[in-house]
Amino acid sequence: MQRKVIKAVFPVAGLGTRFLPATKSVPKEIMTLVDRPLIQYAIDEARAAGIKEFIFVTSRGKSALEDYFDTAPELEASLRKKGKEDLLEVLKQTNMESGAIAYIRQHRALGLGHAVWCARRLIANEPFAVILPDDVIAGEKGCLQQMVEAYEETGGCMVAAMEVPHDKAKAYGILDVEKDMGQQVKVKGMVEKPEPGTEPSNLAVIGRYILTPQIMRNLNRMRSGTGGEIQLTDAIADEIAAGRDVYGYRFRGQRFDCGSKAGFLQATVAFGLARDDLRDEFSDYLSELVAMRNAAQ
Repeated sequence: MQRKVIKAVFPVAGLGTRFLPATKSVPKEIMTLVDRPLIQYAIDEARAAGIKEFIFVTSRGKSALEDYFDTAPELEASLRKKGKEDLLEVLKQTNMESGAIAYIRQHRALGLGHAVWCARRLIANEPFAVILPDDVIAGEKGCLQQMVEAYEETGGCMVAAMEVPHDKAKAYGILDVEKDMGQQVKVKGMVEKPEPGTEPSNLAVIGRYILTPQIMRNLNRMRSGTGGEIQLTDAIADEIAAGRDVYGYRFRGQRFDCGSKAGFLQATVAFGLARDDLRDEFSDYLSELVAMRNAAQ
């Protein structure tokens, strides 16, 4: 029987330069998608998957992120006094139990693999998840929950996977598939950001991982990979080279790249239209906007 995955690492040390000037003073992970920050979507997905311990790999200037998960006694007292129980319930979802959350500093931006490695002492000898908050995934069941359920049957390492157009493969880590089993694939290799035309498949790695503690030992080698950074995909590829199992999991759901402006806007529209309290008014506005654009052409 596999050990349960109860720890998750959230690499949130990036500067968010694609969203400047907003991210000059606001961490990208706190930017709101409708009325919840990106990090809240990641936390909610982790909780639904059974995660109990949350490890944030941060950097200088991320204090607002840490404050977000703290209690707000004055605000709670004000809402309670005004009888706004519905908002109190919403606020409760942002609070974390004492001891459930930890913050680790990444002092130098040396890549995703290095960010994950920074959490090694808190992971110890347990399997763990990695969630990249930039990737927001909408679905009936959370992506990580789907993966945890599959992992309990397979063990090994598992990465979320999504088919992408071949001309977009150069922006992703791409899987070299040994055996396609439908929802899951057995992986025989991984290539980080392959040159156009050299990609082994169009199955791309998306920001959800379930990893064995051996990954931390692989990262200990501190080898530079693509872009001169310490790549997490290289550490996972080491597992394949050692004969250990690595799987790709085709998750059910729609992924939005909220690390890009276009992706963030697309997610805003999709999540806005999915809300019962916003759908009608927002849909009418979008229809009017499209009609005005068509009339002007």
